[in-house]
Amino acid sequence: MNRRLFFAGLLTLLALSGVACDLCAIYSATDARGESSGGFHFSVAEQFISFGTPRFEGKEVSSNGDFVDSSITHLVPGYNFSERFGVSLNVPVVYRSFQRSDFRYSLTGPPVFEVQRDTESGLGDAALIGRLAVLDLREMKRGIVVNLLAGVKFPTGDTDRIRDEVEQTIIFDSLLPPGTPHDPLGHSVSGVHQHELSPGSGSWDGIFGVTLNSRWDRWFFNAQVQYYLRTEGEDFEFGDELLVSGGPGVYLITDKRYTLSLQGAAVYETMARDRVLGRKSDRTGMTAWYLGPQLGFTWGDRFSAQAGADLPLVISNNGFQNVPDYRVHGGFTLRF
Repeated sequence: MNRRLFFAGLLTLLALSGVACDLCAIYSATDARGESSGGFHFSVAEQFISFGTPRFEGKEVSSNGDFVDSSITHLVPGYNFSERFGVSLNVPVVYRSFQRSDFRYSLTGPPVFEVQRDTESGLGDAALIGRLAVLDLREMKRGIVVNLLAGVKFPTGDTDRIRDEVEQTIIFDSLLPPGTPHDPLGHSVSGVHQHELSPGSGSWDGIFGVTLNSRWDRWFFNAQVQYYLRTEGEDFEFGDELLVSGGPGVYLITDKRYTLSLQGAAVYETMARDRVLGRKSDRTGMTAWYLGPQLGFTWGDRFSAQAGADLPLVISNNGFQNVPDYRVHGGFTLRF
């Protein structure tokens, strides 16, 4: 009898130990993502977007071959002063391959139609962002963390494309009869606008956000809200942008050394119309819904990685624009 009780107790202890190890792995995964501990961390994130589908007022139209393949690599060093407060510096490196077919206007002759196939690359607009945890309740089996984000984006990127866009608007205005109402980007007949190719915006912008990370056993739910408050730069002002994303997920593998998770993420994104020389453009602005999977991986409590894709469900745009066919993104974080 004593032997049976001994083995029954041993099996129960082993079973409970196995559950505890799973939860330990999940609990440690939050550390690997830099959600709880202080110190330095460094992230590299990549986002690739293919703008190959032209749409006019939300409806797909035949393509003339214009496109943009946009790749942005974010280098993000950061420091957590405590579990609740930290800062990060986002330094984007931009590379865009494109083709655009458009008229070019001058004051000395008739407009010239040209097809340009080229690349734009360089440093984008850097941003300094602070994080404050206003709610931090974490236990082995469950937890919820809410962060407030606020920061400023600096005009560090090149803006030659924006200046040329504004110059073309001024020339086109001068060719029209006085008092003629028109869209400030009315000079362009391409779905690929010059300001969309620019690495920088030329403006100082505000960034505000809220993040929610919650979990119960193997299940979790994450959500983010981001708002970009734009200002004018180079006589051009990008429209304000609101982005809401998140969804449920589950840890597929929980080991003492590593975890693997799968999340279904939805994204809602809306961008207001841009302003050129103080006038709103009816050829900019967009609202879109995306849905896609996201994989998460952690190794120990110092390394995490993520990869995912966003597939467009609904896109409503103003005027004639090339819109995303898909978006893929991934990255990793190291804690020191």
